[in-house]
Amino acid sequence: MPALDDFATWEPLLRLMWEALDTPNGDGKASGSISKGGWSVPVKRPPMVPGRAMQVEDMRAEHDAVERVMGALGEPGVISFVAEFEASGRTVLRLINPTEAAQPGLSNAAPDELVLVAGSRPEPWRRLPEPNPDAVPAPTADAALVERTLRERLPDAIAATDEEIAAAEARLGMPLPDELKAVYRVTRARWSDFNGDYEAMTRHADAVRAELYSLDSLRIADAASRDAPWQFAATEAAVTRPDSAVQGLPGSPGWLAFGENGGGDVYAIDLTPGPAGRLGQIIFLSHEENIGAALVADSLTDMIVHDAEPVWAQPADGTPEIAYVNVRSIPDVASAAHPDLEVLSLGVWEAEPTSLAPVFGCPKLRTLSAYPGTLADPLEINRLANLEYLSLPVAYWRVLLDADAVPRSLLAAGFEGYADDPLDRVAVANELLALFAAGPQITETVVEGVL
Repeated sequence: MPALDDFATWEPLLRLMWEALDTPNGDGKASGSISKGGWSVPVKRPPMVPGRAMQVEDMRAEHDAVERVMGALGEPGVISFVAEFEASGRTVLRLINPTEAAQPGLSNAAPDELVLVAGSRPEPWRRLPEPNPDAVPAPTADAALVERTLRERLPDAIAATDEEIAAAEARLGMPLPDELKAVYRVTRARWSDFNGDYEAMTRHADAVRAELYSLDSLRIADAASRDAPWQFAATEAAVTRPDSAVQGLPGSPGWLAFGENGGGDVYAIDLTPGPAGRLGQIIFLSHEENIGAALVADSLTDMIVHDAEPVWAQPADGTPEIAYVNVRSIPDVASAAHPDLEVLSLGVWEAEPTSLAPVFGCPKLRTLSAYPGTLADPLEINRLANLEYLSLPVAYWRVLLDADAVPRSLLAAGFEGYADDPLDRVAVANELLALFAAGPQITETVVEGVL
């Protein structure tokens, strides 16, 4: 296998990036990242051919060059880099080695986020469901009807035994709802029973209205099972309105996942419904969402017998928990101020840099992100007492670090904007990691050669 720190391993890719530089003298800098699952590298690609998607052969040189580097990747299977080119062809390649607290960004060689407190999660992921003692099952719930219906649809299915059902309950630490037990008394949903017969699998899924998990695969869809990077999770808010059927959480110890739709989305029985929900209602967790779920049916009976479909609740306009201040949304920080404000994002606008004074008194504000040029005085951030996530450009982080004014309440940190030099971002990241004693520093491996 080629060595990752061997110039020859990188030479084909470096040459492609050098050729793509838009500089008159052929000198400059390029950066990117490569993992075993994909890459982001600044190279020229041929124009798209009208009427068809890009093919591997269209970018063969790039593909082969990246594959050469991928072959040298060890654990953790990802590397980011900065390459500095001189007109003579002399090249200095800096490999930025990830740490557990600082992983490479999606499109930047330097990290996008830092976990400053190991194992920490944003507030919505720490939130437990509110009790709803008045919730009762829907009148449509009918375990006997579920069992009769499925026996008609699946006459040859192999049923689970009472012992297998009891073992699943013991593993989960909870009894299975009667309707779900009725399903497994008809079919144990082991794909090995179908012997690779795809049509039989499809008929089974059509009958149950889901790709049913086997008893061994039943799981609790709690918050930990719906993990998301801090930079995305910190901008969510767990909000449940009085008229909500489903609690607006990433997950719940009362969400029993029992199947999927074939596209990675999960069906669950909801045993912790919202104020307007039913005990045992069926909800749908989208893999494209970090939080919340759609109501599918008031009962498993409704879903299987009556073929109910998910209905997503429409978010109310002007909800105060999350505020995006930018040229196309909320016009200024004062308009975003509210006692319930949790997440404030300052984006692109044409006005002068702003003060954070209007939100000094917002007791729930825990997340702040600020795009370059938005803050008149970054030191005002210290007036926000409850921040747990802060995402800033390097220049604002530098102001806070030099003044020893980084909020000590932070659990994680991020970076905004794409104009920062990746090596400057690494330097700031290392200072933050040291300040919070958050683990090893980000290190560099320098590889030099001539193209």
